[in-house]
Amino acid sequence: MGPRGRILPWALALLALRGAAATRPSFVLLLADDLGFGDLGTYGHPSSATPNLDRMASRGLRFTSFYSSSPVCSPSRAALLTGRFQMRSGVYPGVFYPDSRGGLPLSELTVAELLKAEGYATAMVGKWHLGLGINGSFLPIHQGFDHFLGVPYSHDQGPCQNLTCFPPDTKCFGTCDQGTVPVPLLWNQSIVQQPVSFPDLVPLYNKFSRDFIADCARRGLPFLLYYASHHTHYPQFASREYAGQSRRGPFGDALLEFDGAVGQLLQVLQENGLANTTLVFFTSDNGPSTMRMARGGSSGLLKCGKGTTYEGGMREPAVAYWPGHIAPGVTHELASTLDILPTLATLAGAALPKVALDGYDLSPVLFGSGKSPRQTMFFYPPAPDALHGPFAVRLGKYKAHYFTQGSFHSDTTPDQACHGLTPLAAHLPPLLFDLESDPAENYDLLQGGAGPEVLQILKEIKLQKVLFEQRMEFGESQMRKGRDPALQPCCAPNCTPKPSCCRCS
Repeated sequence: MGPRGRILPWALALLALRGAAATRPSFVLLLADDLGFGDLGTYGHPSSATPNLDRMASRGLRFTSFYSSSPVCSPSRAALLTGRFQMRSGVYPGVFYPDSRGGLPLSELTVAELLKAEGYATAMVGKWHLGLGINGSFLPIHQGFDHFLGVPYSHDQGPCQNLTCFPPDTKCFGTCDQGTVPVPLLWNQSIVQQPVSFPDLVPLYNKFSRDFIADCARRGLPFLLYYASHHTHYPQFASREYAGQSRRGPFGDALLEFDGAVGQLLQVLQENGLANTTLVFFTSDNGPSTMRMARGGSSGLLKCGKGTTYEGGMREPAVAYWPGHIAPGVTHELASTLDILPTLATLAGAALPKVALDGYDLSPVLFGSGKSPRQTMFFYPPAPDALHGPFAVRLGKYKAHYFTQGSFHSDTTPDQACHGLTPLAAHLPPLLFDLESDPAENYDLLQGGAGPEVLQILKEIKLQKVLFEQRMEFGESQMRKGRDPALQPCCAPNCTPKPSCCRCS
């Protein structure tokens, strides 16, 4: 009940949803890879061609203060699927490799497992990057997904210098990781192609996604589709339809292909009468890899990018789209990928897992009449530890940096603070920024003296930081379980010489 016993309007919206004939909505989660805050047309890029995402943003709810849980891939994906900071599940430091022994622990409850227990059909396409394990033990089909078509890790984690990235025969830019097996395409946990054919990949994903949605419509099943795109991570690629079609070069072509996939998904929802019963949510896993220069994306006016705890590393574009339920608009409320699991659980009428969650139900924000229950965001680096705790804390519009450090992922920008050789620096008192008037984190409020109001804000941030650190428990590091070359996926396990002999189609 709200103030003076009134039912809050967003609660009425939820009651109306649950009372409708289609009591359980379906969900499409769209996750871009290394896409920056400034990369989409709707977020201000002057030459990006993203008509479908822009249309989603104009007809849905666009977030301006939406954060991933980490500035790198694997931990941010773990948090998205579990609603828990990556430290709890042990997905740190850094990311998984093709021969990593660890993975997202099977004891963690994912949003797919939560919804599957409620009768949802579940499927994933694209980039997993949460571990492979012995006999594929960490793959999506063991984490709540009925089906998986995709790559078990990042598509640059295998040799790419002789592969075609853009038809008819433009080779991939760079060399990618050497000394590992060619990147495989998996169906559930079987290798169907190695190395993957990049120009054919997204059309395969799109066909599978269309068929999955149409099948769920025929069977009357609510569903979760997790579409984790490889775009716009290095090396960029695209199918024949999109190669050479953008004004931004290879990066723009890859982004255009992702946008085309979004358009196809929206179209199949419409064709199957599901547009008004499906929440489509789009965001990115972390900031842009500016070390790739023009091929690395843009954080817009935000500072730095991937690998850092500055705004450009973790503040992401995000759009919630649900015709007839979410009114078009822009929200400046604080939100995070951590909030996706609690929000979908509420909308599906599912009980939350009985574990420590770091996310909040965003229903008050989505239905347009409430403040976000999230008032803080904690910024951990790629290699977090309990001694340093969060490098930065945001409370309301204020952000305090207790530690800063550059990242090689954010090299080549003019700002030296972003660069990989910029060492860890402690700040006492912390650097303090008003992100509403200074989203680029240029002007430390404590420079030149601080008034009582600012000092009170610092005191409140410090309190939130201490309370959060008391609640945070670090799980056993999955990355520190080490690596075993024998775990690399190979379609011809008895071939020689490995790893180069692992090839089939």
